[in-house]
Amino acid sequence: MNKVQVIESVLKANDAVARANRHRLHQQGILSLNIMSAPGSGKTSLLEQTISHLPHDCRSAVLVGDLQTSRDAERLSRLISQVTQINTGSGCHLSAAMVADGLDSLDLTQVDILFIENVGNMVCPAAHDLGEDARVVLLSLPEGDDKVAKYPTLFQPADVILLNKMDLLEILGFDCGSVRADLSKINTRAPLIPISCRSGVGLDEWLRWLTNRINTSSVE
Repeated sequence: MNKVQVIESVLKANDAVARANRHRLHQQGILSLNIMSAPGSGKTSLLEQTISHLPHDCRSAVLVGDLQTSRDAERLSRLISQVTQINTGSGCHLSAAMVADGLDSLDLTQVDILFIENVGNMVCPAAHDLGEDARVVLLSLPEGDDKVAKYPTLFQPADVILLNKMDLLEILGFDCGSVRADLSKINTRAPLIPISCRSGVGLDEWLRWLTNRINTSSVE
């Protein structure tokens, strides 16, 4: 079996588990979001703000992916009880099988929305379906305004794109117009929402998008 066939076989196996994950979550009426970005873009900070502002009757859980440590999971466990850390060792992304194991650690009967915080990486996670309903991609200003053009496979399938750390806009001279122009060539479907987890700018718009997604999921 050559290298191409091996890769195709691995992806097909992953997709089969992802379909099972999606079916399992839908049976419980759970909306799932796969959150992806480069390291340090603010995924955990976003989750802290999001969970803190969700309605009290919206029960959330988080699967946290990292190569090592449980530091992000510890931060989130201060807000909610259902948090599971998944350490990949040397793996650069979560797989559907890892998520399936993570689901076994949760009481899914007590979850309305599942956040999957993927490993910080702008390449590998994009190729792997985890069984999520939607993909949330973060791009933070310190990364530079050329990342959409350089990493189109991450941004093309995104359902919403959050431009984080807008409080640094004047300091960094980030060109938001360049990002919008690059997105117009690969993804006109996903809204681009400028936010700052530190100042709170744009979080209302993000929460409106999320609430609409939750409501749409419950109708379906």
